[in-house]
Amino acid sequence: MKIRDIFKTGKTVFSFEIFPPKRNGSIDTVYSTLDELTDLHPDFISVTYGAGGSLPGCSTREIVSIIKEKYHTESIAHLTCVNSTKEDIDRIIKEFEQYGIENVLALRGDINPDIPPKEDFKHASELITYMKERSSLCFSGACYPEGHLESATLDEDIENLKRKVDAGAEHLISQLFFDNDCFYRFLEKVRAAGINVPIEAGIMPCVNAKQIQRMVGLCGASLPHKFTKMFARFENNPEAMRDAGIAYANEQIIDLVSSGVDGIHLYTMNNPYVARKISEGVSSVIRI
Repeated sequence: MKIRDIFKTGKTVFSFEIFPPKRNGSIDTVYSTLDELTDLHPDFISVTYGAGGSLPGCSTREIVSIIKEKYHTESIAHLTCVNSTKEDIDRIIKEFEQYGIENVLALRGDINPDIPPKEDFKHASELITYMKERSSLCFSGACYPEGHLESATLDEDIENLKRKVDAGAEHLISQLFFDNDCFYRFLEKVRAAGINVPIEAGIMPCVNAKQIQRMVGLCGASLPHKFTKMFARFENNPEAMRDAGIAYANEQIIDLVSSGVDGIHLYTMNNPYVARKISEGVSSVIRI
């Protein structure tokens, strides 16, 4: 099923993100994670892009195929283009066809200062344009409620987002955020710019202090006062931090669903316990 069709049901879409095991990991971790996550009946699961750092024989494309064929759950394959040539993408399109993949989250990807990027694709919009001309895939894109770190302003970032949608992105997943008001202001600007595709709110439950510090450093998300109070109170108590982080994520989700958001995309960090606690906490709200 194409992801765009999932949003035609009229209910709040609820989806998960997972990542492939690292090179020194075990394929069994993928199955054990999926066993628990698919039992929660998400509308789809996205799989982050695993290239050279992933476990051999367990690529993003293979995991997406496993989710569809073994677990009968729809899925999206993340695909970055910063280090890809057109020939690479042509090969990947054939692999997607081989694995029965219908949905792709098209991303530029992070630029590694030690590895010069390829010149064929400089933006996700260029990747979508190229692949759309050569396949029948359904494309999703990323969006940034507080602006991409490389954009001078949020308005500039929304202009770039409009190019991505005009190129063929039919669904957007937001970067994580901890202040719902930031997301609501972003939605107002996006809709005013003529971007009318479904937008899922990306929620990351922060269940340990190091995770919070790392993710905020990577994406620049602002922290509201109630979040910093929680962090200060529980950062040295792992169990309390975990439970408080789950509660905070649930509060965010309930507020977003109450406001009519198109969907919730939960960044699970391959942690079924946290995903289950959150799913159980909002199940009656999500399924209305």
